Amino acid sequence: MSKIIKEIMKFLPEGSVSDAVFEGANIVLYSKDKDFLFNNNDVIRRIVEDIKKRVELRPDPSLCLDPEKAKEQIIQMLPQEAGVNEVLFDPQRSRVIIEAEKPGIAIGKQGENLRAIKQQTFWVPHVRRTPAIKSSIIDGIRRVLYENSDYRRKFLHKVGQRVYDGWIRDKKHEWVRLTYLGSGRQVGRSCLFLQTPESRVLLDAGIDPAKNIDNSEMFPYMEAPEFKIDELDAIIISHAHLDHVGFLPCLFKYGYKGPVYCTPPTRDVMSLLQLDFVKIMKHEGKDPLYTSEEIKEVVKHTITVNYEEVTDITPDIRMTFYNAGHILGSAMVHLHVGNGLHNMLYTADLKFGNTMLLDPAVHMFPRLETMMIESTYGGRDNLQPTREESEEDMSKIIKEAIDRKGKVLVPVLGVGRAQEVMLIIEQMIRTGMIERVPVFVDGMVWDVTAIHTAYPEYLNMRVRKQIFHKDHNPFLSDIFKRVGSVKERKEVIEETGSCVIVATSGMLVGGASVEYFTQLCDNPRNTIIFVSYQGEGSLGRRVQRGEKELINPHNPKEVLQVKMQIETVEGFSGHSSRKQLMSFVHKCLPRPRKIIFNHGEATRCLDFASSIYKMNHIETVVPRNLETVRIV
Repeated sequence: MSKIIKEIMKFLPEGSVSDAVFEGANIVLYSKDKDFLFNNNDVIRRIVEDIKKRVELRPDPSLCLDPEKAKEQIIQMLPQEAGVNEVLFDPQRSRVIIEAEKPGIAIGKQGENLRAIKQQTFWVPHVRRTPAIKSSIIDGIRRVLYENSDYRRKFLHKVGQRVYDGWIRDKKHEWVRLTYLGSGRQVGRSCLFLQTPESRVLLDAGIDPAKNIDNSEMFPYMEAPEFKIDELDAIIISHAHLDHVGFLPCLFKYGYKGPVYCTPPTRDVMSLLQLDFVKIMKHEGKDPLYTSEEIKEVVKHTITVNYEEVTDITPDIRMTFYNAGHILGSAMVHLHVGNGLHNMLYTADLKFGNTMLLDPAVHMFPRLETMMIESTYGGRDNLQPTREESEEDMSKIIKEAIDRKGKVLVPVLGVGRAQEVMLIIEQMIRTGMIERVPVFVDGMVWDVTAIHTAYPEYLNMRVRKQIFHKDHNPFLSDIFKRVGSVKERKEVIEETGSCVIVATSGMLVGGASVEYFTQLCDNPRNTIIFVSYQGEGSLGRRVQRGEKELINPHNPKEVLQVKMQIETVEGFSGHSSRKQLMSFVHKCLPRPRKIIFNHGEATRCLDFASSIYKMNHIETVVPRNLETVRIV
């Protein structure tokens, strides 16, 4: 038995606990003693205060009422106006998930309903809000987790053993090293390898979506001599975009069986994007990098952590996620290494400004010495317009296209930009800025939007309130028309008049947007609006640069004549502008001693680093891929 569990047992009455296990860094005590379960005189609270770890007391699974009877009893106990529509059981961990339209009513005053459920059924209830839009991916993830409940319990216990009793390496020396396996002086394939005397941790595992699957530059440098997959302790995922998660299932394909840490929305969205990536590869006649089975393995091994929730991930690394403001669930990763040895912040992609969807990135931390920051728009000339200017530009562009009886194609990243654009267009139509036209949503956009409605607590207060009221939910506006088949897509292209089409992918690399572009590009009445970063080498970058003749990606023998209007509106980016990046560093508390720059084209990284050094007198480093930076 773990030393920490032995210490806990000293505080407990003899025979009061039937089992003690880890759930990752959390400690769970199971008891068959009904009196102790409900009348333990705050013993558990005092243990938590003493050891500074999360400890939970649950009924032993043998006490739990039969699930069918428990479900019937729970539905009877909760008020009808709570709108309970799903009751799911996790028998290995004595937990029941209750989905309700009005969680507050289901919980009751000061949690009285939850206490009653626990006392009468011995199941530990957790209430979730019913998503405004049904999500098949969330249902699928829950199914995988519940079908593998026994495996999950053993896996989580094993993770906890490594965290608390797993010292396996040399602890005589104090050093921390960071190797760039991707995103060094480039946008894409984010993958950073962190080594401490005890731990080996990967920060993100992405691909470069702008590269072809036959090009080795699409993938991180996993052949680096210091990286050994069988020595990897943990993977931390900052957010769900493919340039940060697209390679993750490959690691499980190659034998990794350890934990993956991310926020709950990130787990759901990255699963959807990875499945879509497989689908696109098959559609293009290419062999996928992995299958849905490897994606399921990722889900089985994912440990979700909320913002500002502190958790140990290895014996000498403690992690905290902070809101990055980039997309739903995106996180900056704060790492406390050793016993006060060093504190690091990996910003990943951040937005230090208000958007329609999210609050700005957090800029205050408990301790901080080294920062790894993105530089996507870090160049001196990367000056973005204000949101007001961007909205005015977009409304003008759409209005002109409608006046010409044309169609407007907006290629979007399925996560973040798509929902931002949907909210902006909905507001424009509602306030009369543009004529009321249908807005067709294609690709995975609708599925990702459904996930947004499942996690309103990760959105800003204004959108959160709108989602809580069905009549005001902007995502449910009747202007939005979901395109769910090839036939419907053909109807939009050939039979529909003026409209706006919001479709993935944002760089015109695979996905529905490419099909729309190939069909609409030869008509000068039509318009394409780029609202996100266009990777070097992508079809989107070539169109944006003004190339008028392009090979059809779906038919290499056909040359496309690009006659449609080409527009770019940069103010809606989920990345910070140069001004916002500079402001983030300036306002960051505490002030970092060293800043490492990544996730940006070489000139932009160097520009940004030079400016920070001159203005703030902070040590700056701009590593290339495969370079290692000694942190301590």
